Amino acid sequence: MRLAALVVVLLADTSPRDAGKFEIVLDPAKKLKLTFVPIPSVTFQMGADGTTHRVTFRRSYWIMSTEVTQAAWQAVMGANPSQFRGDDKPVDSVSWEDAREFIAKLAPKVRGRKLSLPTEAEWECACRAGSATAWCFGDDESKLGDHAWFGDSQKEEGSHPVASKKPNRWGLYDMHGNVLEWVEDWMGEYGGDAVDPTGPATGQSRVVRGGGWYGVAKLTQSGRRHGYAPTMRGRVVGFRLVAK
Repeated sequence: MRLAALVVVLLADTSPRDAGKFEIVLDPAKKLKLTFVPIPSVTFQMGADGTTHRVTFRRSYWIMSTEVTQAAWQAVMGANPSQFRGDDKPVDSVSWEDAREFIAKLAPKVRGRKLSLPTEAEWECACRAGSATAWCFGDDESKLGDHAWFGDSQKEEGSHPVASKKPNRWGLYDMHGNVLEWVEDWMGEYGGDAVDPTGPATGQSRVVRGGGWYGVAKLTQSGRRHGYAPTMRGRVVGFRLVAK
């Protein structure tokens, strides 16, 4: 059965546009779907370690409550490139360009919404969920384990099933740790630490956000940013989508 026959947009509330969640159903029989939650129009302070600026969203948008899973990727793309296998784990080993290809294949099947990778500001706004602290839940690092998979660099355990930790107050899971997530932006001149110091120079890397299963706590903070070449396929990187 082709994907075109499977994708349906279900609106929790069609009036007004920014009211409630909506879902893109990929396979009704398997209950396989992409769930999007609304992000309100807000103003927040973006960034970390003194490198911050004020951002205002005058229109709301929607973002996936989890990373794109391996089951969802395979339903759209027909194969699973991930190193750490599991239908309910985030897809990994996909490049920024691969993520854009996923969107290009899925978007024509979805009526009434434009799909994309989040911008860096959209991602951080959703991650913070109204907070101005190091993490969405505050500044107490001891609580990070309730919200994020991180610190497994010595264990080599890999990624974990999505939504198996606590969400932030806006209902988003794994923003602080599981896999890093591609966003739309180039690194530019905003700053931040390159994940791979031997990789492309600033301006040639696409931004990745969030924390990874392997990383230390500091790298999972809401304002942290890193860069990879858009062709890089790593076992620590996945993505989630926004809709407008």
